[in-house]
Amino acid sequence: MNEQPVIDPGLAKIVSLADETKFASHGIVSRTLLRTANSRVVVFGFSEGQELTEHTSTQNAVVQILSGEGEFSLNGKLHTVKTGDLIYMPPNLPHAVRATTQFSMLLTLSKAGAPDLVAPFNLKK
Repeated sequence: MNEQPVIDPGLAKIVSLADETKFASHGIVSRTLLRTANSRVVVFGFSEGQELTEHTSTQNAVVQILSGEGEFSLNGKLHTVKTGDLIYMPPNLPHAVRATTQFSMLLTLSKAGAPDLVAPFNLKK
């Protein structure tokens, strides 16, 4: 599947995460918000009880919990997460996620060794 991202990486844009987050009655809905050469930003909506089984990624991953509660298994250790929590996962870390309530999260992936998603500003006095 070659989904068209919501944001064109060449243009500034503001999106509502609440509006872009969708839920299915018995499933997981994901939507790519932004894709660049070195990064990808995806919003997920999980119905209660849905899960992604253990897997790994070759990229750095940051997950922000937007709503609800869930469980993340990080390298075999279970963690309860809730709205407002932030998770960092280095490349190749085995992880899984399960929604204990209706649950949404924002995933940001960045290629290991690639420039940061946000370039530093060169401020001169």
